Amino acid sequence: MNLAITGPTSGIGVETVKALASKFNRIFLLVRSEEKAVSLIAEYFSSYDKGKFVIIPCDLGDLTSVSKAADLIKDQVDSLHVLINNAGGIFPEGKLTVDKLEQTFQINHLGHFLLTIKLRPLLENAGEAKVINVSSEAHKAAKPKLKEINDISKYSSFPAYANAKLFNILFSKSLSEKYADKGIYSYSLHPGVVKTNFGGDFSGVFKILIKLAQPFMINAAQGAKTTVFLASTATASLESGAYFKKSKPANPSKTAASATLREKLWILSQDLVKEYL
Repeated sequence: MNLAITGPTSGIGVETVKALASKFNRIFLLVRSEEKAVSLIAEYFSSYDKGKFVIIPCDLGDLTSVSKAADLIKDQVDSLHVLINNAGGIFPEGKLTVDKLEQTFQINHLGHFLLTIKLRPLLENAGEAKVINVSSEAHKAAKPKLKEINDISKYSSFPAYANAKLFNILFSKSLSEKYADKGIYSYSLHPGVVKTNFGGDFSGVFKILIKLAQPFMINAAQGAKTTVFLASTATASLESGAYFKKSKPANPSKTAASATLREKLWILSQDLVKEYL
């Protein structure tokens, strides 16, 4: 059994890997900082076989890096049983990535879209595979305008994040519709309001609001529970394409149920990554 996860070196990513470590033979840690990944392995996983954890450089804000990461995994295994698209973030300013795409959109959605599609042959080879996308209840505030997705002149941090979290849910549903018959099952989830370094780049009122809310937040281990549940539970007991909260199916927004929007997002995403496929 093989697992790949983005964002494994902080927050709920660390706790997810800790909870799942004993359940998989090979675990691919897709990271921006190889140094952090080395420290993570040394701190928590030194008792495991040396080859169990594989560090894969991957910057979701650089599609070339994402493509190379997928190729590195393909070079090492023939099948992948679970892919957890965990990494993400909210950013105070509108910026374009090296690919000339708005960073909230690319880091939270498009990078994971490319990674998943490139790893599809390995997921199909598993016979039964899961793609788990970490979304958020923030998606309920989304008001996406796909034609303006890269227009940073109109950028606002929380609306951009809400849209990206909506896209995680739409992507999960599309994956399920398109590939469940080939043994690829997909799920999205809300981890809870987790006390991590989320929003750490902010200043001013937003930073104050986060600080005031911290006493009411759950810890990272609690935030990882639904991801761990989905990764560990038999597919026969899970509804593919569903959105989960507190380890149970939950109702996303009406927008998240739009077949038209999810197909438009799929077509747009395919077009933006086509040179890497």
